[in-house]
Amino acid sequence: MSSSKEIRTQISSIQNTQKITKAMEMVAASKMKKVQDQMNKARPFAEKITNVMSHLAHAHPEYESEFLTQRDVRKKCYIIISSDRGLCGGLNNNLFKQVLEEISKDKAKGIESTFSLVGNKASSFFQRVGGNVIAQTSHLGDKPTVEQILGVITKTIANYLEKNFDEVYIVYNTFVNTVSQLPNLKKILPIVIEEKISTYDHYWDYLYEPDAEEVLESLFTRYIESLVYRAVVENLACEQASRMVAMKSASDNAMDLIAELKLIYNKNRQAAITQEISEIISGAAAL
Repeated sequence: MSSSKEIRTQISSIQNTQKITKAMEMVAASKMKKVQDQMNKARPFAEKITNVMSHLAHAHPEYESEFLTQRDVRKKCYIIISSDRGLCGGLNNNLFKQVLEEISKDKAKGIESTFSLVGNKASSFFQRVGGNVIAQTSHLGDKPTVEQILGVITKTIANYLEKNFDEVYIVYNTFVNTVSQLPNLKKILPIVIEEKISTYDHYWDYLYEPDAEEVLESLFTRYIESLVYRAVVENLACEQASRMVAMKSASDNAMDLIAELKLIYNKNRQAAITQEISEIISGAAAL
């Protein structure tokens, strides 16, 4: 059994750890609120450009873009969005588990996999397991911008247009609520425009200036950028929520452990006092 001094040292160490986890829990809660506000600010643009894309489903453009062309799938690219830091429970592990499952399915079908990585944890993971990584970025901070991920998006789109792969998927964590975040796999290229029942019974198209190719290519690029950016912001909200829950769990466990150690300390102290009293009584009886 540990001595009373060792138990006091353990209690002091755990109390210091508990202070850190409690502070991290409060910081994560504050950051989560800010990221949720950032998500809400990004929503109007994303909804508007999605609305424009749905309108294109009713048009009959003469220009056929590679962004919309369906191909025989021999190669895939996954844009994987992870956190830069750990201490957020199983958030990243659950994401990577789904990625590995998809890779396994692709191999069974003879499909090659390529990766574009966002986040330090994704980079570290693929350094260990290997893989064909064509682009990566990390250290986005608590307020990521489109410019920070533009290099990854541009490189991925360029490789897709050069037909180095035939489909592009984005893998990220979806924010359900504070205690629930789910890994999500979404196909973004080729773009599949949601068809709606059209009220038009004749052939029509938009008027493009300077030309359809330039306008549509720019529009499709902005659309992909908006999808990836929303995924980055949503994944960040998941990170903060998961870290808040993980740190709360750590603080609660520390409190339980401290209570157990204090009980052991008090029992040791009581046993020591009882032994001393017994020794005094024995000594007095001997006299």
